[in-house]
Amino acid sequence: MTMPVNGERGVTDMIIEKELALLRHMTVGDLRERYAEVTGEQSRSANKHYLVRRIAWHLQATAEGGLSERARQRARELADESFLRTRSPAHSDLSTAVACKLNGRLPKSPDTRLPMAGALLTRQYCGGSITVKVLGNGFLYEGDVYRSLTAVAKAVTGSHWNGFDFFGLREPKR
Repeated sequence: MTMPVNGERGVTDMIIEKELALLRHMTVGDLRERYAEVTGEQSRSANKHYLVRRIAWHLQATAEGGLSERARQRARELADESFLRTRSPAHSDLSTAVACKLNGRLPKSPDTRLPMAGALLTRQYCGGSITVKVLGNGFLYEGDVYRSLTAVAKAVTGSHWNGFDFFGLREPKR
């Protein structure tokens, strides 16, 4: 394809733009047929936005030559080196999620502000060092398990503190 001169758009660009305008007004059934024409394979998707984007990509790749052979070779190398999981791990929480879905309740998602279980949170307070271990279901402080960091902070100070503030885990305000 020749590059446009002095800001002029190329003929190929205009053809692709017209095709895109037509694609946006097609039904999903028509898009699936067009996808099969362009790619030579049937689409498993019924998502209109996805189909429009994939068809547009194929049209543009055909018009401009697609990926270079060097890029294709590099993609093959990366794919060969990558680890592809063929089945879910045995310790997957999928069965738990399915059971909770059947019961109508979903498990609480872990708080993203907290470090993973096993991590130690340390804070200097009144000349001493306070260390709390993060557990999967609470926090261990001096042999006792607390449900929240706020409860630990209250046990340490004797007054109400926000646990995330006390241990410096509060996300900065935007």
